[in-house]
Amino acid sequence: MDGFTFVIDYSVRIADINYGGHVANSAVLNFFQDARIAFLDHLGGFSEMDIGGCGVILPEAHVYYRQEMLLGDQLKIGVRIKELKRSSLVLEYRIERDGVVTAEGDTALVAYDYDKKKPRRLPEAFVDGCRNISGAINGEEG
Repeated sequence: MDGFTFVIDYSVRIADINYGGHVANSAVLNFFQDARIAFLDHLGGFSEMDIGGCGVILPEAHVYYRQEMLLGDQLKIGVRIKELKRSSLVLEYRIERDGVVTAEGDTALVAYDYDKKKPRRLPEAFVDGCRNISGAINGEEG
């Protein structure tokens, strides 16, 4: 998984399959979410609801389908930080089966104060965790 230092394994389940007999479009976003949850935990015990004083919301997602995925396929799902800004970040994903890319995509995540119902700056502890795991990040703002 070239360029992805954080990778999880996933086995395609019957719940992931659509009427066409392959992985449903919506399931790929769920794959991204499973990998994102594990990635946030790896960054420093964070979650989507708590990145050090606030949560995140996901206002945008892109998925690019490259190969069909079928029931029982053993997948590798990689996550990395593509961009880090003051109040948001973009995570990039790649899904592979036996070294062949089956899907790619990215999600924008915005730091969000659920009590005040508004965006806010990324907490410093979270930013530090991002920098520690990723080193130099493309698109980083000061």
